[in-house]
Amino acid sequence: MSDMLKSYRFREEREADWRKLDLILTRAENGGVNGLSDAEMTALPRLYRQAVSSLSVARSISLDQNVITYLESLCTRAYFFVYGARTSLGERIMDFLRRGWPQAVRGAVWPTLLSFLFFFGGIGLAFFLCLQDMDWFWTFHNESLFDGRNPDATVEYLRSTIYTDPNDHGQSELAAFSGFLFNHNAQISLFAFALGFAFGVPTAWLLLYNGVTIGSLYAVFWEKGLGYEFTGWLMIHGVTELFAITLAGAAGFVIGGAVAFPGQKTRLASARASGKKAATMAMGCVVMLVIAALLEGFGRQMINSDTVRYAIAVSSLVLWGGYFYLPRREREL
Repeated sequence: MSDMLKSYRFREEREADWRKLDLILTRAENGGVNGLSDAEMTALPRLYRQAVSSLSVARSISLDQNVITYLESLCTRAYFFVYGARTSLGERIMDFLRRGWPQAVRGAVWPTLLSFLFFFGGIGLAFFLCLQDMDWFWTFHNESLFDGRNPDATVEYLRSTIYTDPNDHGQSELAAFSGFLFNHNAQISLFAFALGFAFGVPTAWLLLYNGVTIGSLYAVFWEKGLGYEFTGWLMIHGVTELFAITLAGAAGFVIGGAVAFPGQKTRLASARASGKKAATMAMGCVVMLVIAALLEGFGRQMINSDTVRYAIAVSSLVLWGGYFYLPRREREL
């Protein structure tokens, strides 16, 4: 009873200042620091120091945990306005693109390799199985999945699906198929990341499944003697899109690894600690998928030259590889 009374009196004596600080922070969070008055700007550091002092006292005398939790949250919010860097949205985006995203990817080399093995392992598995026996294609897919792109299709039809004629009315069908592939791969990327918390098992399955989908389709064109042409048609956007899927899978494995092997932390705390890196990678995958969509929607449908398609694919691989993995000098602050 005495502890409850002590906590009540402690809060009653200081709560007015806490509420004042909370109000200032709420206004700053909603309208920015520039929206605060001169009096509020002057009061902010003083109220912050008082809140930190109150938190220290509350911890030392073991006050009510609710009071301590409230003060911890209040002090954390205030810290970023008192000492945090003042950056605009544009500056934060540039920092994400220049430093945050590539650092997160470079820090997840092993999860990326694991994701690569599952994804491209699925491609290779389905490809070689289908070349041995095309009945495997029907085991993996139904008849309508690829809009006629199946072992029963003629060489002429398959060739017509990888080269476009601006005057051909069937071009809308190719655009629709491109949209299907983009939506499919975007969903795979999203779920590969989001389901990583289940020890990475659903992530591995999704990567393998998507690899099987691509590998079996690739085998159809290869078996018809169109492997070179189909590779150029796919890779003009596929380098970026498949790289994005691989990184999304890696993000899922980052969280899955943290949950499966938490070390001295609880599984929840371990997942929370790894969540920032994984979320940064996943957000970057959205950027890559948008770029892939542009290449898919315009470049692949407008460019019929195999040489140009391969040049774009190789250039994309070099650019992404350099962006993520080449060492760079960090800008001094």
